[in-house]
Amino acid sequence: MKGMKGFALALAVLLFGSLIPLGLADSNGTATSGTTYTGAMDNGTREMVIAGNLVEKLQRLSKFAEDKIEPIKDKLPENSTILTHYELAEDYKEKAVSEYEAGDYYNSILDSLTAMHHYKVALSALKEAKENVQDVRERIKMEIERMTEYFRFVEKTINIAQNQGIDVSNLTALYNETRDAYKVVLDDLKAGDYEKAKADYDAAKEKKALLDEELRKVREELAYANADKIVKDFLIKGEKGMEIAQKAIEVGEQNGYNVTELQERLDAFSEVYDQVKALADEGKWEDALTVMKDNRETIAEFHRAVEFVLRKARERELDEKLKDVRAFLREMNDRIQKDRKALHELKREGIDTRRAEGQLKVAAQELRIGVGLLRAQKPAQARAHFAVALDMVHRVDEFILAHS
Repeated sequence: MKGMKGFALALAVLLFGSLIPLGLADSNGTATSGTTYTGAMDNGTREMVIAGNLVEKLQRLSKFAEDKIEPIKDKLPENSTILTHYELAEDYKEKAVSEYEAGDYYNSILDSLTAMHHYKVALSALKEAKENVQDVRERIKMEIERMTEYFRFVEKTINIAQNQGIDVSNLTALYNETRDAYKVVLDDLKAGDYEKAKADYDAAKEKKALLDEELRKVREELAYANADKIVKDFLIKGEKGMEIAQKAIEVGEQNGYNVTELQERLDAFSEVYDQVKALADEGKWEDALTVMKDNRETIAEFHRAVEFVLRKARERELDEKLKDVRAFLREMNDRIQKDRKALHELKREGIDTRRAEGQLKVAAQELRIGVGLLRAQKPAQARAHFAVALDMVHRVDEFILAHS
């Protein structure tokens, strides 16, 4: 028994500091000074001093944990790590205090150490939970911010469909309900009520799923109402895409490149294109649109391949132009000015030029950023911005050419 007591005392001295958060330690070194004269005391006195110090620190640790945990106690699930260890700590604390007051210092020391252990586990779990809550809160907040653009898209669809006589009552109702649901989540976050925010967020996502489905139905109805325009646009872009792909295949074969995959995508797309064109020539616009819908993946794969070819071609073009940076910048500024005037003329003719104007604005911004990076001796970063500028100017040129 004497050996066990000696072990308990040694354990108390070793673990005493490690179990107490640094912020709770006395600045006047009470615990340290207490250990300097314990060797001169008998075992009973030593137990009393250590037990007293532990109980004092335990009371402070208990108050610290209480301030952190009690305000959220009712919101925690019954089997949570935080609550389980907090309640165990409280039980052991009460035992340790009672034992100390009864002069049972040995058991008071053991129960104080046990209580401190459970407090530490509870507080560590609380800290981890708060960090997780913060991560989830940020993800929810970012999702809500992204929803702003989505709601604008829904609003635009509603307006277009309404103007074409399509019934949008269900879509409008779901839009309002979903928007309000996400607003509730935002209000929860602002109020700091994470648990409610989480529950309301799940409810908002369910609303959005219903809205997505209704939006898909209206957009499909809208597409068939404008089948002729959509099909004509597909045929124009498809013909141009096939020309680009065919030219890329010819150049690739001349240079010994493997063009099998591009040829396969061109062949698959050509087959769909011919079906759509045949139906369009007969004025069967809705049937042509259905063929496009049924072959959506084939069409998407082909256009991705064409975009890749164009991107590589523009990279080579940019490399060539950047051999004389001054000439490149002059040319780009001239093209931007000419395109700006051309878009102004098209706008006067009643053509919607907003997207092209936005692309031209991006081109000008990227060009300026690239120049700034060149001056900062960062040519690689400048090149990336020049590539975006050149791509945007090409897109604007294509728009102008298509509407001239």
